[in-house]
Amino acid sequence: MATILKPGDKAEGFRFETPWNSEQDFYTAAGEQTVVLVFLRYYGCPVCRMEMADLKRRIELFTRKQARVFVFLQSSPSTLSVLASPEDWPFTIVCDPGGALFRLYRVEPGGLFKYLHPAGLIAAIKATVRGFRHGKFEGRETQLPAVFVVSRDKTIHWAYYGKTISDVPSPETIAGHIG
Repeated sequence: MATILKPGDKAEGFRFETPWNSEQDFYTAAGEQTVVLVFLRYYGCPVCRMEMADLKRRIELFTRKQARVFVFLQSSPSTLSVLASPEDWPFTIVCDPGGALFRLYRVEPGGLFKYLHPAGLIAAIKATVRGFRHGKFEGRETQLPAVFVVSRDKTIHWAYYGKTISDVPSPETIAGHIG
């Protein structure tokens, strides 16, 4: 397993695509704002869509602190561009179907036990009850989540690596780490 990133480490720059825009530079897109990087699995994952819906519902926690949110998915731009429009999401969706940005930020997949962990199964049931159905499989099914708060000076202020596929801090917890 790669060494994890921690507070004080430099946030690596990168180029990325969204479902609606071709290559962009991360540092340019982030500007002088604090940014939140949320690494999930892929758009077809009901738990991931539930997490995205919760971020959308609580986006004011981030906008009040003048922070910009980026959500990373191992979905292709072509998958997402036909399922949603840019107006559907108040954050930037970064498409990383090959997982290069996940590797850059050392967000590793877990094994079978982390994938089948009871917390993940409970989250999947909760997502299904809330109406999120499974869609297209993409990326690594055992991919673990992570969240980073990156300060204006492009250093990592807070890093959280999920221990199971559903281990994503709440929007309130994430916003509480924005300086």
